[in-house]
Amino acid sequence: MKLLLDTHLLLWAAGVPNQLSSEARELIECTDNELFFSAVSLWEIAIKRGLNRADFSVDARVLRRELLDNDYQELVITSKHVVSIDSLPPYHKDPFDRLLVAQVTVEGMLLLTADRLLGKYPGPIRCI
Repeated sequence: MKLLLDTHLLLWAAGVPNQLSSEARELIECTDNELFFSAVSLWEIAIKRGLNRADFSVDARVLRRELLDNDYQELVITSKHVVSIDSLPPYHKDPFDRLLVAQVTVEGMLLLTADRLLGKYPGPIRCI
C-alpha cells in the first residue's frame, strides 16, 4: 500500500517516534507499504520554521535528506493536485492539509494523519 504521511506524522516519525500511535508505527514499519512524503510538508515546515514556530524547528533540508535515506519517496506537487482542491468541501482551512488530501485523492494513496478534521474528508484518509 502507498502511504503518504501528513506533516506532523513525518515530524514525529523522524524526531519523536513515541508520539506515534501503535497503529501508525505498525503501518510505517510494515515492509509491504511504500512510504511517501509530500513536497507540501517540506514547504509547510520551511514556512512555519521561518515564523519561529516551536513545533516546526527542524530544518526541511535535513528532514528531506533523512526521509530519502530511510526509503521514503518524494511526492511532488503537480497542477493536477492543485486544481483538485476546488472539489474539496471546506472542512479544513489549512491549505497545506487540503493539498495533501487532493494529492492522495489524485494519486490513489492513503493519507495517514492524526488530524481528526482531515478524517472528515471522503477518500483515502486514515486517522491514526
